[in-house]
Amino acid sequence: MESKPLDIGLLRSFSPLDGLKSENLQSLARKTVLRELPGGRYLFKEGDSDKRTYYLVSGALELLHEDRSVTIVRGGSPEARNPIAPFTPRRYSARAVSDRVEFMAMDSDMLDMMLTWDQTGSYEVSELSSSGDQPAADNDDWMTTLLQTKAFHRIPPANIQAIFMRMQRLDAKAGDIIIKQGDDGDYFYVIVKGKCLVTRETPLNKAGIKLAELGMGDTFGEEALIADAKRNATITMLTDGALMRLAKDDFRKLLNEPMLQWVTFEQAQKIIVQGGKWLDVRLPSEFDNYHMQGAINLPLYFIRLKLKSLDPSLHYVVVCDTGRRSSAAAYILAERDLNASVLKGGLSAADIKR
Repeated sequence: MESKPLDIGLLRSFSPLDGLKSENLQSLARKTVLRELPGGRYLFKEGDSDKRTYYLVSGALELLHEDRSVTIVRGGSPEARNPIAPFTPRRYSARAVSDRVEFMAMDSDMLDMMLTWDQTGSYEVSELSSSGDQPAADNDDWMTTLLQTKAFHRIPPANIQAIFMRMQRLDAKAGDIIIKQGDDGDYFYVIVKGKCLVTRETPLNKAGIKLAELGMGDTFGEEALIADAKRNATITMLTDGALMRLAKDDFRKLLNEPMLQWVTFEQAQKIIVQGGKWLDVRLPSEFDNYHMQGAINLPLYFIRLKLKSLDPSLHYVVVCDTGRRSSAAAYILAERDLNASVLKGGLSAADIKR
């Protein structure tokens, strides 16, 4: 198969790539090439389990199930805006029926992580408020502040003890960078003393746009750990201060996992029958392509802004393609004491018809 350099404008014509921020789209373009497939050749075959996402750019592909023709997808058509038969193991074979087919192929995990990173909001901050009327910043005991949050009500007592035992104190000076945008997630942080500044770099503002100031009792950094994504903001000390940090593996085992309720597709269906609701956190273009019947679409990057629109009396089954974005969303819902389960394996593992 021949390949050629990719035009970034081409990526924008496909879903959900058109929803990516410019800097992430440019990063994806550097990792993707435009390839050609001769007529009669197979792009993939039914039963294949390769973790690749394919987009048809030009030409025509025939989709076959058990060697019988199901449909023909042509480049430039509405159907071709979406990934070609994305679920694995592949439910169809895809064969070139025109003289030449142009297509893009990209690593599915990389794309899913990029979408997750892109959608985890403007910054990775969870503002913890105490059970009383006073905000966390007015509370002199940060451990008490954490223990009073609804999130910690779901953690087994033994885990809480282990969390405090494994947390490491980090003293910092004004100007110290605690996490940097684009880095891998490594720790979950709680501010014990002092203030931090949250900034996000954009193509038009390399110095970073100010997003928030954080004080004692505020936490940050959890979403990159849950989603295996990159840091999407930089957090710098505004004053001298101190933080407590919990390593990624400890955070997942002791804090994140106890707050997530994973369910199989069969268990999810029972929840829906009993009055639950599908909550799809993918982009609208992905949702429009296919979704569970009756599902609500609330993209991950809107979750924090739209929490008040969710019904606290409902049991939500949170879904995305793989479970990565939905687990990040379910953690945020659990922090706010909403009843949420995560579909194990995502829609890719569910037996649904597109």
